[in-house]
Amino acid sequence: MLHIEDDTIKKLLLKGKFGFELESHRITMDGHLAHTAHPFPGDPHISRDFSEDQIEINTSPYDTAEEAIDAMEGYMAQVQEALCRKDRQECLWPFSNPPYIKNERDIRIAQYYGEERENTTYREFLSDRYGRYLMTYSGIHVNYSFADELLARNAEIDGVPYDRAYKDRFYVDLAEKAAAYGWVLVALMAASPVMDSSFFQQGVYDGTDFCGMASPRCSELGYWNQFSPMFDYTDLDAYVDKIQSYVDEEMLVAARELYYPIRIKPAGKYSLEALREQGVDHIEFRMYDLHPFSPLGLNLRDVKFAQLFLVWLASFRIERMSGGMQVQAVQNFKNAAHYDLDAAKVTVPGCICENEICGMPKRFSGSVRETAICILESMRAFFGEFSIEVRDNVEYQMDKMTDESKRYAVQVRREYGEGFVRRGLSLAQKRQRQLLQKASREAEGKERG
Repeated sequence: MLHIEDDTIKKLLLKGKFGFELESHRITMDGHLAHTAHPFPGDPHISRDFSEDQIEINTSPYDTAEEAIDAMEGYMAQVQEALCRKDRQECLWPFSNPPYIKNERDIRIAQYYGEERENTTYREFLSDRYGRYLMTYSGIHVNYSFADELLARNAEIDGVPYDRAYKDRFYVDLAEKAAAYGWVLVALMAASPVMDSSFFQQGVYDGTDFCGMASPRCSELGYWNQFSPMFDYTDLDAYVDKIQSYVDEEMLVAARELYYPIRIKPAGKYSLEALREQGVDHIEFRMYDLHPFSPLGLNLRDVKFAQLFLVWLASFRIERMSGGMQVQAVQNFKNAAHYDLDAAKVTVPGCICENEICGMPKRFSGSVRETAICILESMRAFFGEFSIEVRDNVEYQMDKMTDESKRYAVQVRREYGEGFVRRGLSLAQKRQRQLLQKASREAEGKERG
């Protein structure tokens, strides 16, 4: 737990690193999935997710969210420029839910060759186990790490050395808290309530379906494992051992098949071996929907809120989650993805701090909306003496829960509730033009400079 009463800790609370991963389908100019080969083979920042057409852009870690978004914009412009140069022009689909899908064969598995052939084999396994339709959802992963200076000072106050074990313990504790409370990010960032009828009815296009979810990919309609995972939050070795046991028991073919909204990860490529050997570098939130009202699909305030949320979580203790509470935590994530936040319920553990710094009660249940408001009220008090920007961000999120018209899912349903793909295609083409025009102006400015 962070000692936020300490002046040095207070100064370092918002010092950390951001990194983003953004998935988006390459589509033809008539709204279908592209069947062309991935245009950036070998580029570590522009890769593929499940399908050959599903671009995944990932940034390096940066000291600020603004810097990470600037890097994302550069990669995005690079992608859009390449798609414009194709013989048959393509663009990037701006929603988490897919455009037209002809049938399962229309979703072409990403093709790897030679030493990387295993990546295709793994995707073929996923296709057999889950079906390809579920793999067409796209989203954003927000990665964040706390500054080493912050954790070192915290260890000093605790009277222990700051070493890898201390850092690992911090992130394992944080992962448990994020599992208990992270569903609130689903409720706040959900932006995909409608989808084309071809997702549910093969060959039926241009019908816009509303299935009662604000974010189908995060709901029971999304890709979850066929069991409710249990984690051992005792320490990093226990955490890794538990996940490895699912692989050993063939419940998972590999650790990366564990579909959970939160991961603690090492630097570089993710694997359990790297996590155990190198330790934790950062925590990852995997539940953000693409934001269709932001030019890049990323909203600055939303990704910066992830930092505020993690700082708040790191500053209090919760009761240790039992197996039953962990099962409930998975259900909380699914329930928070519902469109009707008053009908969907959650149950969360409460604070066990002596100073009750978070303002949260003991374990309690309620609707998604009222429980999210309770959390945001706690964050409002917690950040009450911080900058106007920080306080405004919390209020921005609170508005989504207290004013239905401010929720992204409501706005998307209102604007794209009819002709989802046709209207989405217009948005995709508009974004492409705007991004390339901006990149061109900036390039001209550099030449003149």
